[in-house]
Amino acid sequence: MGEKHNGGKGMKRKIIIPLLAAAAILAVALAASNIGRGDVGQRHILVAYFSATGNTKAVAETTATVLHGDLFRIAAEEPYTDADLGHGESARVTREQADPNSRPAIKNRVENWEQYDTVVIGYPIWNGDAPRIVSTFVQSYDFTGKKVAVFCTSGSSGVEDSQEKLRGLLPGAEFRPGIRFDAAATVADVRAWAAEADIG
Repeated sequence: MGEKHNGGKGMKRKIIIPLLAAAAILAVALAASNIGRGDVGQRHILVAYFSATGNTKAVAETTATVLHGDLFRIAAEEPYTDADLGHGESARVTREQADPNSRPAIKNRVENWEQYDTVVIGYPIWNGDAPRIVSTFVQSYDFTGKKVAVFCTSGSSGVEDSQEKLRGLLPGAEFRPGIRFDAAATVADVRAWAAEADIG
């Protein structure tokens, strides 16, 4: 009887030890998995965009998807009409862009601004520059210490001039390389830029 009893203890030990080892391995794996998820969760990215015709909106949506960021539409308090977007001297866009101090009002605000450490700003090019409403946006928040990257949508005009002007309005921000996209920008295009600009 004694031998059978001792044999039972030995068998239990043989079963319990591997189970404990497996449990320890599982615990380590779960901890590593949680750490990974926590790192991703620490990246708070906002993709803010202004779009009058829809081209910039489409690229912004792709960018938010690629970066797993929150999307924010910069909405004009006075929406732009087709007439406003005309090229005549009396058109609203022409008048606003001719005045560097013009600051069209925005009707909405970003919630929980402080949580974002990276802000991507997208806009079309109007008369060779970012729309003045984008200046309104950047001057409405504290960008100190935030990483900023801009993209524009344009058939030919580059992003450099508008980026430098926005940089001048945000001396406390860390600017990353901007880019010009056309309306046909793909997920691969956005991913390549995000990697180069170190914003992903």
